[in-house]
Amino acid sequence: ALAGALRTAVAQGAPGALARIDDHRASYDDHATVHTAVEGLADRGAGEAMDSADRFRIGSVTKTFSAVVLLQLAAEGRLDLDASVNRYLPGLLPDDRITVRQVLGHRSGLYDYTYDMFAQSVAGFEAVRTKVFTYRELVAESLRHPRTNAPGAAYSYSNTNFVVAGALIEKLTGHPVRTEYEQRIIEPLKLTDTFYVHPDTTIPGRHAHGYLTPDDTKAALVDATEQTASWAQSAGALISSARDLNTFLSALLGGRLLPAAQLDQMRQWLPAGPGQAYGLGLRRRDLSCGVSVYGHTGVVQGFYTYAFTSAGGLRSLTALANTSNNATVQSTMQATLEAAFCGKQTKANAAAAAESAAAVPAGADDFGQ
Repeated sequence: ALAGALRTAVAQGAPGALARIDDHRASYDDHATVHTAVEGLADRGAGEAMDSADRFRIGSVTKTFSAVVLLQLAAEGRLDLDASVNRYLPGLLPDDRITVRQVLGHRSGLYDYTYDMFAQSVAGFEAVRTKVFTYRELVAESLRHPRTNAPGAAYSYSNTNFVVAGALIEKLTGHPVRTEYEQRIIEPLKLTDTFYVHPDTTIPGRHAHGYLTPDDTKAALVDATEQTASWAQSAGALISSARDLNTFLSALLGGRLLPAAQLDQMRQWLPAGPGQAYGLGLRRRDLSCGVSVYGHTGVVQGFYTYAFTSAGGLRSLTALANTSNNATVQSTMQATLEAAFCGKQTKANAAAAAESAAAVPAGADDFGQ
């Protein structure tokens, strides 16, 4: 079922796709049973096949890393989740009522600046591919628009929230977010494929190329692999691999990264669409077989990522298609969750995928995911 979902994604326009399951349920030590599946090409130009060990840009899965760092700071008494963001970053936001908790749960009402930035997918991307932004510049782009709702009133996904999260991390620690990711998550978990290279443009080592689908679907795919990802930063600029993301999510839901009190805060769920809920930088998806899984999805130019784990972190899946701006592929990748955690692609999931595809206009990407 998992291989079938990947084959379908390739048939629908992704150059390649990969998936990895790490299953600790039958293990009595730190070793997992590993299942992998690959289809298609990692590099169209070189004709290089996809490999399950390839590195790639993980997009909004970065948000979970950022949330973990801030929740660790909360556990250390350096941050109050219910304090105003402006308490720590005076004057950054126009409303003192916007709290850290609301930012991490996408309830701040801050407009998502990427809607304007990527209204035209290829032209928008090429305009920012080599640019380097400050956090305040990205927040200023958001504040050109009215807020989507009053603070705390409703869930409304916005990359602006996790740009604010990155600014908070750097203000509270005095370090770049890269240092905090490395010292608090990457090094303790030995995530040897995980990097925050911003503003450098290259993915280190063996990696999958990412291909952006133009709004005119008859036009050639655009290799979007090399970019600063500065438009995303702490909202979406990390690079990783399927192995590392499974290790990260297993450790998080297994209680190895946060004290119990902060992990409970992260899992205080609010509805976030059909079959979904959102906590603090963490998404819950409820599958057709009655299983709920926890993690995040990610969209960045050229890459769709699904990274989720079961309760307790005992079974983890990361799946990647190396394209974006292709709503059909994006919906098909949802089937990897059903395959990995339910054992099949059910009719209910196929119908949900079709409904999701119909709801997303051609040539449109939700970079929040």
